[in-house]
Amino acid sequence: MNVVIVDDEPLARDRLRRMVETLGDHTVIGEIADTSDCLPRLADLAPDAVLLDVNMPGRDGLQIAEALSRSTLPPAVIFVTAHSEHALSAHNAVCAGYLLKPVRREDLAAALARAARPSRAQFAALAEHVDIGTASGYVSARTRDGIERVAIRDILYFWADHKYTSVFHRDGELLIEQSLATLEQSLAETFVRVHRKALVARAHVTGLKYSDDGSAGLTIAEHAAIVPVSRRRLPDVKALLA
Repeated sequence: MNVVIVDDEPLARDRLRRMVETLGDHTVIGEIADTSDCLPRLADLAPDAVLLDVNMPGRDGLQIAEALSRSTLPPAVIFVTAHSEHALSAHNAVCAGYLLKPVRREDLAAALARAARPSRAQFAALAEHVDIGTASGYVSARTRDGIERVAIRDILYFWADHKYTSVFHRDGELLIEQSLATLEQSLAETFVRVHRKALVARAHVTGLKYSDDGSAGLTIAEHAAIVPVSRRRLPDVKALLA
């Protein structure tokens, strides 16, 4: 993943660069000290992630992040600062992580791993490029690496999360904008609604489990997680498994 460091302190930039380079899967493609030309330079460099100091002269990191979130395909932003009081406001902004100086290598590695997944801002910017081609038997979504296409037969279940829907399939996860109601209507023959947030592929259901508190959940082939079943949907699920 290509990374740009934005910090007005040379020693801080140098330390971060050396730390990123030890992680192996990431490359620092630029360093920016002056916030006055930060946005044009970031547009030219087009990084996957930005390590962004919050407290800088002139335009601060939060303002830069807000501007980045409005770009066509915003990079993942990881805030870096020496001031813990910025934690709340940093988390309220569009960001992939928050690191407190002096940054620890393990924290940086975890933040960059989170940044490898497109952020909410990126998915919002790409919403017009997302397609649910149920008629053709595929779900497609534009990701950071291009367009990913998944056969519906390989989808284990859909999970609703606010205005987006996670698509869990045999090889990973996608995020799309379609609602569960739309998906349920299109895929009624092969998927069953088991929860207000979950639509499960009938063919991949392997069993029904009960927890100690009496709540029910479905076990799914090739997937470790248990998908919750609502009390209202439980009779339909039992009928499916009968």
